[in-house]
Amino acid sequence: MAEPKEDAFLDDPEMMEEEFDLDAAMEEEPEAAPKSGRATVEAIVAERDEIHDRLMRALAEAENVRKRAARDKVEAEQYGSSRLARDMLPIYDNLRRALDAAGEAEDGVIEGVKLTLKEVLNVFNKHGVTLIAPEVGDKFDPQIHQAMFEAPLPGTKAGEIIQIAAEGFMLHDRLLRPAQVGVSSTPV
Repeated sequence: MAEPKEDAFLDDPEMMEEEFDLDAAMEEEPEAAPKSGRATVEAIVAERDEIHDRLMRALAEAENVRKRAARDKVEAEQYGSSRLARDMLPIYDNLRRALDAAGEAEDGVIEGVKLTLKEVLNVFNKHGVTLIAPEVGDKFDPQIHQAMFEAPLPGTKAGEIIQIAAEGFMLHDRLLRPAQVGVSSTPV
């Protein structure tokens, strides 16, 4: 059996008609053929540096996205229930009013309201909702108090709380509702 010739294409007349002209190809695309080895190395180094820079930026962006997602997850866990908590505040208010209206009566219904109010506060605490319960005489703090009115009251200083209209609530470190208070405007 005869071995095929390595240069068999030279014997094919159709392949011989089309000759490849390397000089003509280099003239058509001067950027494809660098003029020197040094220019080629510099071009490759520049491309490598650009790719490295893009890679580092992509890695930094991926890390930022990961951190942002972790932060969003923590925030959703802590503050995702804020709407529910706000909706429950009137329930607390009504239970508090019922106890205030009942006074010192020792009735089974009053005891049930007290236990219900206690349970509402336990659920609030379990989910990071804390009570803001200012006292008469405390200093007004606009970060956690809302002044419902201002009135001169003898024996008080300006800016002191003189009445509590409603207690406030915090959800972790965010204000759900400010405590609603009356503030003294007695001049010093």
